[in-house]
Amino acid sequence: MSDTPPLDSRLLSVLVCPVTKGPLTYNTETNELISKKAGLAFPIRDGIPIMLPDEARRLES
Repeated sequence: MSDTPPLDSRLLSVLVCPVTKGPLTYNTETNELISKKAGLAFPIRDGIPIMLPDEARRLES
């Protein structure tokens, strides 16, 4: 487990996927925000979600 602080639940409640505008879920193991509809995982670096599609990792099917 990393020393990264957990994502603030208030922040998660207002963030949406920049591609689909759909909901995101927080994966504590990978420290990423997951958009199942877009098939993307957005990284969180130093507690800041990086919501750029070019920075996101494609989810495996």
